[in-house]
Formats: sequence, C-alpha cells, structure tokens
Amino acid sequence: MQTINIQLNRSQFLKSIRKMDEKDKLAIYEELKHSLFPMRFEKLLKSTQSDEISFDEITKEVEDVRQQRYEEGKQGK
Repeated sequence: MQTINIQLNRSQFLKSIRKMDEKDKLAIYEELKHSLFPMRFEKLLKSTQSDEISFDEITKEVEDVRQQRYEEGKQGK
C-alpha cells in the first residue's frame, strides 16, 4: 500500500469535504463519531464526578421534581 502525505489547512480540508458525495461524508462522520465519543464521554464523566452529593440527595431531588411535575399536571386539568 502506498502512502501519500498531504498538508491542508483547515479551510482547504473543509472545502474538500464539501466536494465529497454523501456516502464519503457519512463515512467521515461515522469515523469522527467513533473517535470523538470516548473523549466526550470521559469529559462528561469527569465533569459530573463529585464527592459533594450523595445518592440519597440525588434520590430526594428526583422525587421532588417528580412531585412538582405531578402537581403541575393536576393543575392543568
């Protein structure tokens, strides 16, 4: 397999993508999705990790929101 190295700036790269057919664009999209998902998921996990909130506090908050939505739903009828 021969390898070709090409240097493109961002603008040139995006212009090349715009010229591609839908099938090739979807292939690039799928590759990006698979390569970016683990990074984005890890970032999300890190941003939500906290020792400041307990499972009981989360449960209470969920139940409070459910109760509030239930009451709002009863008032609308």
